[in-house]
Amino acid sequence: MIIKSSDAVPAKPVTMAGANRVTMRMLLGPLEQCPTFAMRKFTVEPGGFTPHHHHDYEHEVLILSGRGEALTPDGTKPLKPGDVVYVPANEMHQFRNSGAVNFEFICLVPARVHAPCAG
Repeated sequence: MIIKSSDAVPAKPVTMAGANRVTMRMLLGPLEQCPTFAMRKFTVEPGGFTPHHHHDYEHEVLILSGRGEALTPDGTKPLKPGDVVYVPANEMHQFRNSGAVNFEFICLVPARVHAPCAG
């Protein structure tokens, strides 16, 4: 069993093209030899957003704090603490901060996404 403080994990800027004012903490993943999932915590600063993109794996998201919105194929959907989001593989999506404070969420993806050989 692994137990640690999420605050002890360094936040790194998201450098993917199209990201603005976003950091990610890899809470559990390849360093802990997690075989199935990688758990990440994203912080989107006011005015910030993740890239508008898609990929070949699903996401499960839990909104922790702040206010945001998800850009979906069906339009923009508001997000608040306690909301959960399922993003299917290959669906275009983006998360945006729509408030005045940091927008934070947990995002689970398959471990292979962050495996050392995944690039």
